[in-house]
Amino acid sequence: MHLTLRALGLFLLLIYVLSGLTSLAYEVLWARMLALQFGVSIFGVVITVTAFMAGLGLGSLLGVRYTGSPRRALMLFACLEGGVAVYALASALLLHIADMWLGSIAHESSLVMWYVWQGLAALTLLLIPALAMGAAFSVMLKVLAPTRLPLSVIYGLNACGGVVGALVPLWLLPAFGWTSALQIIAALGVAIALAALLLMRAYPARQAVASDYIGLRPGWSVLLAYAGVGAAALMLEIGWTRLFGMVLLRTEYVLAVILAVFVAGIGGGSLLVRRTMAARWLTALPLTASLFALLSLWWLPTISAWVEQARFASLASAMFWQALVLAGATLPVTLALGAWLPLLSARISPSTLTGAWLYGANSLGAALGVLVAGAVLLPWLGAAGTVCAATLLLFACGMVWADTPRRALFAVTGLAVLGLLAWPLRNVPPVQRLLPEAQAGARDVYRHEDALTITHVVERPDGQRILLTDLQRMDAATDQAAVAVQENQARLPLLLHPAPRSVLFLGLGTGISVAGSQPFPDLSRTAVELSQGAINAATVWFAPVNKNILHHTCVVRDDARRFLRADQHFYDVIVGDLFHPDLAGHSALLSVQQFARAKARLADGGLFVQWLALNQFDAPSLAVVLRSFRHVFPEAVLFIDGFRLALVGPQGNLPGAPAMLANLQRLTNDAQHQATGDEGPWTWLGRYWGHIPAGSGPLQEEGAPHIEFSLPRARYQGGLDLVPLLTKLLQDRPSLKEAAQALKVPPTDQPDFERAYSATELALRGWLATLQGNDEGTRLLRLAYQANPQDRWIGFALADSMLATLPQALSRGMDERQALHTILAIRPDHAEVLRALWHLERAAGNSTEAEAYRSRLQAVSPLDREVRATR
Repeated sequence: MHLTLRALGLFLLLIYVLSGLTSLAYEVLWARMLALQFGVSIFGVVITVTAFMAGLGLGSLLGVRYTGSPRRALMLFACLEGGVAVYALASALLLHIADMWLGSIAHESSLVMWYVWQGLAALTLLLIPALAMGAAFSVMLKVLAPTRLPLSVIYGLNACGGVVGALVPLWLLPAFGWTSALQIIAALGVAIALAALLLMRAYPARQAVASDYIGLRPGWSVLLAYAGVGAAALMLEIGWTRLFGMVLLRTEYVLAVILAVFVAGIGGGSLLVRRTMAARWLTALPLTASLFALLSLWWLPTISAWVEQARFASLASAMFWQALVLAGATLPVTLALGAWLPLLSARISPSTLTGAWLYGANSLGAALGVLVAGAVLLPWLGAAGTVCAATLLLFACGMVWADTPRRALFAVTGLAVLGLLAWPLRNVPPVQRLLPEAQAGARDVYRHEDALTITHVVERPDGQRILLTDLQRMDAATDQAAVAVQENQARLPLLLHPAPRSVLFLGLGTGISVAGSQPFPDLSRTAVELSQGAINAATVWFAPVNKNILHHTCVVRDDARRFLRADQHFYDVIVGDLFHPDLAGHSALLSVQQFARAKARLADGGLFVQWLALNQFDAPSLAVVLRSFRHVFPEAVLFIDGFRLALVGPQGNLPGAPAMLANLQRLTNDAQHQATGDEGPWTWLGRYWGHIPAGSGPLQEEGAPHIEFSLPRARYQGGLDLVPLLTKLLQDRPSLKEAAQALKVPPTDQPDFERAYSATELALRGWLATLQGNDEGTRLLRLAYQANPQDRWIGFALADSMLATLPQALSRGMDERQALHTILAIRPDHAEVLRALWHLERAAGNSTEAEAYRSRLQAVSPLDREVRATR
């Protein structure tokens, strides 16, 4: 093989671009797997990035000492790439072994110690391949030294390959699963190694003098300062990931886009600076990067408001435009960071190998910066404060190379000015500014930020409170319908069990779900919640609505997956809370493995109920979850409560109607009404929807995810449509006879069951007709109400419809008081009707009647601002 030195350099550069691709793909895939170990938190990302940056830094510093010729260095590079690929193939087994060992000690460790052990195990496993990747950087610089390619091109193009590597897993994971995706990337790594070995034949055989390929080691002050730049850079990345991942909707796609944009800026900055190596740029970089880092915080509310109001035709369109906006906010900073290495290396020595020393120091500093940001700054200062601290550190370290008179005075003045600019930006802006459309007029009443989440409690103008986690779509609220939804999450499972003595809630939220268990006597309650902010909010800000139930509940701060592995107790009932399954990390809670963990913690005769919100799914994604649940619970059945689906997994067969009736007989009459939400047992049994049908297709597995990738696509393509879901559910519902047999309904109770069962279906058909714009919906709802007036969803739907048409009725001469009383007869607890009657009686001077209605409204809606203002 005969190649010119220039052609050889281009081939080698192509190989190194592909090496950048595989390196970032490995990092993303390993981070994805560690996220399953660490749960829904940033710790998996922090540990992965720390291990990678530490390994890259140490590897680069070790590799720069290699004294072989470029040809031998190329062989070493091939061995390093091939070795990483082999290690990647073995990593699935290594992670499995580590997981088994960690699982064996889970019940002996606190949450903090669990994270420590997980972190040490992950650092040990990932440091090895990262060392090889870091050494490959120094070795490739030696390989390319004879080609005279500048460091800016080598470093920049390798980073550009990393951009593709950050995005490739988005296609590989849902298509092939984690193990196969890793195998594909490893196969590419082997191909890179083989290509490097083939190019050895074309490389000049002349041995070089060792000193030609060591490079000048910069002074310790330079290395320490550039390590500080690396720490600041990764602190910025962690802060930006939290903040922009929050406002750009934290899906797997957006997290990958954030990483890709960050790496693209680094690569672009290195390539742009290759045409000028003027020393004055080293003076401008610190101030430029610092000012634009602060500007990214100024722009955050504008970006968030734009994302809230923007409408995209597809996921690809959303990713493109959001990436463009993200680049506009962060690119000036990342371009400066990318330009720093080649500029500084050229200032110290003409040899590109000096860059290996700097790269090593920078990467080690970056590893420290990640740890400090994740473990110290986020809990202490918050995400915005972390960005501010990183800005000041970046400027301070960059001043080491400032070529300006009175450098010390310039540095002190600059820090003072930046500090003044950063001070008003140190906190996340109010939710009203970030979500001006959804939260117009609302005010923040509580905010808690730690390394795991940002928790907001927002009070709307009417006094109702909303719980937001990481600013994502609403977790829970205190309005009348939302309270009923949350309480029903406990009611159905506890009613289905013959005699529940213990219940475990996987997720606490506002605590209102737990409050639904209050009527059941001698019940041991345990709730698992990872967010300390949510625990605090439920204890204080939602106490008036959850009836202070947490005083009678054992609340455990832990990740639900880890808790189920570590806990040694068994529960009669386990309740899986509602959550947003398309957010990064959340879909693992709907995996086969998670369902199996819950089943392992059930007592004899116990049952697990996982709740799903139908409006969060498209038909294919819902089918994946149903198949996965049935895979673990072969006798699983469905219940529908409004637009929420309950996946009920019993240990054996569902106990049915006799068990529910016997369960209620244990309670007092008042407790029976509370336990059923004043709807009676037959209303709940009438919401039965049959066994989960058997079907073929993929399952949702932790190593082979589907729904977290399919749901964002469906969301932007209009796939989250209730019409096809409700249509399919209606088609699959068993006949009345089949349902009665499955639930073991006694013959004497058949009429009650038939009315409730028919009413539920009529209501669903009515809602479906309304969604389709069919006027038949109201008529079906009236028929449903006649069949079962106890069903709250039917009664409220009918009452809401009548209230909406009240102005027309009044225009026809109907008496307002009489019309309101007609509606109130349907739903005596309808808040808006009670408010209207309160105002009407107060205006008429009937103080006694007005106070009676006000008291009833307060009982229904204790946080109502108007009610509280008139106490």
